[in-house]
Amino acid sequence: MIKEEILVKINEIFQDAFDNEELEVTAATTANDVEGWDSLMQMNLIEMVEDEFGFQFTMDEASSLKNVGDMVDVVASHV
Repeated sequence: MIKEEILVKINEIFQDAFDNEELEVTAATTANDVEGWDSLMQMNLIEMVEDEFGFQFTMDEASSLKNVGDMVDVVASHV
């Protein structure tokens, strides 16, 4: 699976998590760019990504996420 495909799936996860079908995230999107993306939502997003792609983030991977692109990179390294 290529990073562009992963980003499409992650965008769908974000739309579901934030209940906003118009939400579009890019690799550069950070928590500051999305209203309601706090630490609790971060854990929810990680869990949803894990369920979608069938792996678990390590503690180091989860704590190092600075933007959506970082999340895509971690997923790409596991799938």
